[in-house]
Amino acid sequence: MKRVELSPLANSLLAAARKIAVENDAEAVLILAEQPFNFAEIRKSLRKIRLLVAADKPDVQRAVQDDGVDLVPLLSEPETRQSQLSLAILEAVADEFLQSGDKIVALFSAFEKESLDSMSTINLDEHLTKLTSRDLQRLETQVPLETLRIIVDLAVEIGREGREGKPVGCLFVVGNHRKVVPLSHESVHDPFKGYGSKECLIRQARVRESIKELATIDGAFIISAEGVVKAAGRILDAPAHGLTLSKGLGARHWAAAAISKATSAVAIAVSESTGTVRIFQNGYVVLRIEPMERAMKWYDVETEPPNIAD
Repeated sequence: MKRVELSPLANSLLAAARKIAVENDAEAVLILAEQPFNFAEIRKSLRKIRLLVAADKPDVQRAVQDDGVDLVPLLSEPETRQSQLSLAILEAVADEFLQSGDKIVALFSAFEKESLDSMSTINLDEHLTKLTSRDLQRLETQVPLETLRIIVDLAVEIGREGREGKPVGCLFVVGNHRKVVPLSHESVHDPFKGYGSKECLIRQARVRESIKELATIDGAFIISAEGVVKAAGRILDAPAHGLTLSKGLGARHWAAAAISKATSAVAIAVSESTGTVRIFQNGYVVLRIEPMERAMKWYDVETEPPNIAD
C-alpha cells in the first residue's frame, strides 16, 4: 500500500510529542490519522513510547494493521476533532489500550488533513473518571458496547458543553425499551414520534445533534439496545422504593436509579449543576464520568527540529 510522507512540521511535532511524553510520563502518543502514513516508522521514532492510531477510513485502518500498530477504529461519520478524540479515548479504554488516570499526547490534523499539524496533551483523569474497560464490558451484558459508547460520549459532550452557553441536565434510558415505555408517560409532544427506525439511529450524526437541541426539554430519551431513539420527553414512573443514593442527587438521578432497577435498562444521567455523567444499573451508580471543565481548545504548537541526542 502506498504511504503518505510526513511533512517537516509533522516530523517536528512527532519529535516534540515524544519529548513531552517522556517528560510527563505519558502512556502513549495517540494519532488521529486521516492518511495512510508509515506507522511502523512513526512507532520506531517514538522509541519506548507506545503508539496508538485512531482512524475511520478503511485504507488507513489497513495500513495501521499491516504495520503491526495498535488500531483504535472510529465510526465512519463526519465528526469534530473534539468528538473524534473523545470517542477515540473511550474506544482505547474499552479495548484496554489505556486506563483511567493515564496521560497521552494526541497528534491530529486541525487544518490540513494531508498532514499532522496540531498537538494536545490530555490527562484522562480530567476527561474520564472511574471509567475502565472492565466496567464498560460489564455494562455490555445489558446494552451492546457500541451503542453504550456512543451515548456515553454524547452525554459527556452535553455535560461539558451545555447548550448555547448554559448548563443542561438530561437523562437517557438505554435497552429494554418495551418495559421502559409502559413505566413512563409523555410530558411534551414527542419529536421522534412517527419516524422510522432508520431515521432515529443514534449512530447518525444528525440524530445526535437533534438530541443536543432537545436536551433542554423535560423528561428522558428512551433508546433501544440497537441504538434507536424510541421516545423523548418521557417522565419516568418507576417506583423508587428501596433505593439509596448519595446526598445531593436530585429527581433526575432518583428516576434513573428507579428505572434501571425496575427494568434492567441502563440509565445515564447528566447533572445540570456539575456536568457529571452517572451511569446506573440495577438501581446503583456503576460509573461516574467527570467531563473536563471546558471544551478542549486546539492550539498550534511551534517546535524546533529534533535534537538527535535526545
